[in-house]
Amino acid sequence: MDFLLSEEMRGVRFQLEWEKADVLLREWGIRSTLIVFGSARIPSPEQAQALTDAAQTPDEIAYAELRSRQVPFYEAARAFGRIASLRGGALAPRDRWRDNVIATGGGPGVMEAANRGAMETGAPSIGFNITLPTEQQPNPFTTPELTFRFHYFAMRKMHLAARARALVVFPGGFGTLDEMFELLTLMQTGKSAPLPVVLFNRDYWTRIISFEGLAEAGMVAPGDLKLFDFAESAEEVWSLLVARGVAEP
Repeated sequence: MDFLLSEEMRGVRFQLEWEKADVLLREWGIRSTLIVFGSARIPSPEQAQALTDAAQTPDEIAYAELRSRQVPFYEAARAFGRIASLRGGALAPRDRWRDNVIATGGGPGVMEAANRGAMETGAPSIGFNITLPTEQQPNPFTTPELTFRFHYFAMRKMHLAARARALVVFPGGFGTLDEMFELLTLMQTGKSAPLPVVLFNRDYWTRIISFEGLAEAGMVAPGDLKLFDFAESAEEVWSLLVARGVAEP
């Protein structure tokens, strides 16, 4: 183990992290994916209710109320996971290619919701989990054989992007912003082919990021603001993806 974990073997570890996931994805016939990002902190209805039931102090009550207001984001991601899995080609037989398979970071919150929606249809879904001090446990709704745990963010990001046909971004924090801007930058600079990108809940995104302000300051081109759309429901997300070229089977 000392040898495998040595600095000299870092390149080999990169290769192993890429190859293991790639082999299994090919075995399952995963040709394309729909990436869903969003906060790991957004609770399921069950978790929100548990917080409400347990809250006693004013701070606990306020926190429970905050999280309860975020449950619609969870439910929308769950609904999108169902819609995409039923209509996008993820339910193809094992001896055929599967398209538009839901893929997430594999953690809780929005990621869990999208995987959960896919599982409820009987479709496979992918969890690209990563080892972190917190929030690193894979959620229980990813397909076991398609649940991966990475050590390197770089390899995880490469796998997230490699088969992506579209990106759906629900409200989230630093990690969500990191992944979103990574892919937007790749498209902005021509390093990857254009992909449909949909940001869920315009109010949230325009409140935390002044996209128009970036363009007005000359930090991005006005045309860069056309790299993404906004949506307010799971059905609208799917309609935008189909309009932007994500074909139904």
